[in-house]
Amino acid sequence: MRIIIAAVIGVIGLSLSTANAADLAAGRKKSEVCAACHGAIGFSSNTSWPNLAGQQKAYLVKQLKDFREGTRSDPWMSPMAKDLSDEDIENLATFYVSLPVCDKYQ
Repeated sequence: MRIIIAAVIGVIGLSLSTANAADLAAGRKKSEVCAACHGAIGFSSNTSWPNLAGQQKAYLVKQLKDFREGTRSDPWMSPMAKDLSDEDIENLATFYVSLPVCDKYQ
C-alpha cells in the first residue's frame, strides 16, 4: 500500500513540474513582445519602463489584469495587455519570476 501511495505522489509531482516547465516556456515565448521595452531578460534599458525580472508573481498578474481590464491605464501597456488571456498572464508572470532580480537599469 505504501508503495502505491509513493508512486501516486511521484506521478503527481512529475506532472506538476512538467506543467510548470510548460508555463515557463510559454511565458518565455510570450515575453518576446515585452522585450522591446522591458528587455530580453526583464531588465529595461530605459527608466521609464520597469524591470520585470524577479518581480512578485501576484504583483505581475494583478498589473497585467488591471491593464487588460482598463482598471489601470497606460498608453503602451493597455493595448499590449488587452488581448492577453488569463493563461498568458500566468505564463508571463511565471517566466519573469524565474529570472534573477536586477536593481539597475541596463
